[in-house]
Order: sequence, then structure tokens, then C-alpha cells
Amino acid sequence: MRTLPAATASLIAVIALGACSADQPAITPPTAAPSAAAPAGVDAFLAAHGLEGKSVTEIVDALDATNDDREAGPFGSVRSGELILADDTSEISLPIEDAFYLSIAPYVGQTHECYNHSLSGCQGELVDADLDVTIVGDDGTQIYAGDATTGPNGFVGFWLPRDIDATVTITADGRSATTRVGTGADDPTCLTTMRLG
Repeated sequence: MRTLPAATASLIAVIALGACSADQPAITPPTAAPSAAAPAGVDAFLAAHGLEGKSVTEIVDALDATNDDREAGPFGSVRSGELILADDTSEISLPIEDAFYLSIAPYVGQTHECYNHSLSGCQGELVDADLDVTIVGDDGTQIYAGDATTGPNGFVGFWLPRDIDATVTITADGRSATTRVGTGADDPTCLTTMRLG
């Protein structure tokens, strides 16, 4: 394992705090994409990690679908309004304007605390688990209804409309859990409290 300069190690620790991971289809993906208008440092960072030309949605989905980045990076944190990416030399921030990414790790026996979802940090209990998921807005709008599968990190992620309140129900192997979520500026992007019982 390589050692990092102290400042970089602190940066990565900040990104990793309150973090987790996911995988699943985009419901309402953000339209903001790194483009020719992005600062040169952003373009260089994305190119260095094979992410050039990808939208924020594609970057999150690509990094969340694997555990390969846990050692090598980039290390990512999904916040309500931005995606922060870092490696051992630099950090970039990409806006998430049109949607809210919520990563969920349902569990049966063990879980951990999490607030901002880390694309290279947390590990959920139920790996490659088949789930039945419904997400219904308080106004009755069905946002998602169907099958989903947790990734190698035990998480499943959903792109949701911003600034709503909704009810999430997850069922797996005859066990289920229901909880309320919000997608506002101060709401968590990581949900690890859904105990299937």
C-alpha cells in the first residue's frame, strides 16, 4: 500500500467520512456533464481516470458498480448538490443540479452509520442481493417500482427528483423494510438503516 502526503491523506479521510456505495439504474439523471467548458484541471483529472466525456450520472454509476477504486482511486463522495472526486494529488467537484443520488444498503444483521455516500468507502452486508423496490413520492407519484440488485459493495443507488419526500419499501427473501426519505439540500445521500425483518 502506498503512502500519501499528509494533506492528501486528510482530504481522502474527509471524503471517506460518512460514506458508502451503490449500483442501479438512473431514474432522473442529472444533465450536467463535464464538457469543453470545464476547467482544464477537471478535464485532466477525468482523463487520468478514464472518465472523460462522461456525465455525472455515468461517473457515479461507473465508480459505484465496482470495488476496483478502493485502493487506486479516484475516491468519490456524493453530496446533495455535488460529486467530489480525489486522488493522491488533486480534488475536483462536479455539480449535481437536476437530480438527487440516494444509495441504499439494506441489511439483516449488521450495518454502519453513513451520511454522504462514498463511491469507494463503505461495504454493505447484502452483496449481489436481489431486491424488490418501490419508491413513492408524498404526492402519490410512483418514482420507482421493480427489481434491483445490490452491487459488490452491498448498495443499490437511485437517481431521484430533487426536493421531494418519499417512502421507500424494499423486500428480499420474504423480509421487508419501509422508510421515509427526503432529497433536499441537507438530506443524506446514503441510507444504511433499512433492516429487513
